[in-house]
Formats: sequence, structure tokens, C-alpha cells
Amino acid sequence: MQVNITAVGPDNRGLADPIVHYVTGQGANIAEIQMYDHDEERVFAMLLRVELPDDRFADLGVAMKDIARRTGLSIRAWSPEVRAARPRLAICATYRHEPALALLRAVRDGRIKAEAALMLGNRPNCRSLAEQFSVDWHMIGDSSGVADDQRMVALLDEYSIDYVVLARYMRLLPPATCWEYAGGRIINLHHGLLPSFPGLRPYHEAHASRMLTYGATCHFIVPDLDAGNQIIYQSTFTVPPGMPLADIIRLGQEDNEPHCLVEGVRRVVDREVRLHFHRVVASGRVDRG
Repeated sequence: MQVNITAVGPDNRGLADPIVHYVTGQGANIAEIQMYDHDEERVFAMLLRVELPDDRFADLGVAMKDIARRTGLSIRAWSPEVRAARPRLAICATYRHEPALALLRAVRDGRIKAEAALMLGNRPNCRSLAEQFSVDWHMIGDSSGVADDQRMVALLDEYSIDYVVLARYMRLLPPATCWEYAGGRIINLHHGLLPSFPGLRPYHEAHASRMLTYGATCHFIVPDLDAGNQIIYQSTFTVPPGMPLADIIRLGQEDNEPHCLVEGVRRVVDREVRLHFHRVVASGRVDRG
């Protein structure tokens, strides 16, 4: 089985050795390894992707907890195969309802074969959606919308989340959080076509460039690299010359963005694509009966 191991914590010598030695000693084949040392913050981060015999996964979790205790690292061992038939999603939102609503409907209707296990918000705007679909809601933002990132991670662990979906979640995740769930576990919806229109105002920038085609991008979040290069899916719509910007934004927000997010998440959940060395690669559709 494929297993992702992530480790994040205070930098020190020999942090990777006990993890690598253990998995190789269990007969694992290392398919990918990335290590980063943030000198200015004295933070160590590692992603290790291995192929491990199925009967060793439970023991792996116990061993990683022991290594975490000895090294002071935050270590997670996760496999997309454990809940492949119905992975658990955390949906993170801020102001806009449309992307999260479309995702919840797709889960309810069986178009996305997953469980919406948790909704998180740094603003209270989308709480009613969670209540409508009977999904646990947690507010992680203060009165100014500043998110408590440590509480976010704690909740993701508590709910055994497989994939984190940023459904127009208007906060940047810190590098440590991105590393905790590295390897293709964080999916983001950007309301513009990447890489041409990044940033907070892609509709405005495209309109200022006299574009007639607008779009949205669903991509994996990758720590320490320019987000958006890891594109899962993009959807576009074309407008006539002279259409007011407000009408363009309405079309994008109400129709195009929700479609883009649903299709992107479906591709990940169905394991049609995966992330390998910061590249999105086809992995073949898995038949779940």
C-alpha cells in the first residue's frame, strides 16, 4: 500500500534517520523523499512516500508515535488506500457559499464518493450550510477573521481527515500546516486562471487586460513553492465584449467556480490524479464497484 509520512518540527541533527531506517527495515520501498530545513525559523520538514506491505501499516503508526516522542517532531502516517471507498473531507470556507454548497451537494448525491466530515470557517458565514447538511462546524477565526492554525490542525487530526478542501477559504495556510498534510492532501480553489492571474483580484486583473475568457483553477497546495503549478482542473467561460465586470464576477462565482471545485475534488477522490514530486500525474481510475 502507498503511505505518506510527514514530519515537521524544530530543526536538529539526525531527524530523518529513525524514520527512514524504520520503514526500510519493514520492507518498504521509498518512492519519494523531500526534506527542507528552514534555517531562519529553525524548522525541519519532511515528506516520505513509501510502498509498504499492507499488514505493516498499523505497526507503522505505533512506531511513528514513538519516534515523534523521541525527536519532538509532529509525524503523520497516512494512506489514501485506508478509506479509498469513502475518504473524509474537511471543507474550509470564509465568505462565499457557492463552492462549499456545490461540494456538499455533490457528496450528498454520490457524484463525489466521500464523506463531508467537517466544516471549518474563519468567519461564521457558512455555518448555515454545515447545519443544513448535518456536518460538524467549527469556527476557527477570531473577531477579525484571523485563523487559529494550530486548532485547525488539531481538528483535522481529531476528525481523521483525508483531504482538506479550501473552498474559497480566504486565509493563507502557514508552511507548517502545508507540510503536515503534504503530498496531495490539500486542495484549493482559486477564482482565476493560473498561472496568468494569481492573487486576490483575478477577475479585475483579467478584465483590465480586456480578456474575454475567464476561469477558475483547482490545484494542490504545495509548501514553499508557487501555488497553482500543481493544477488538478481548470474550467472557463467566455463573455461578450463589453460585459460589465460585476456580471462577469457573478457568472464566475455562481456557476464556474463551484463546477471547477467539484470536478477537481472528484478527480482526487476517485484517484484519477495524484501529486508526485510536486507534479500532478495521472494515476488511473480506481474501480470501487
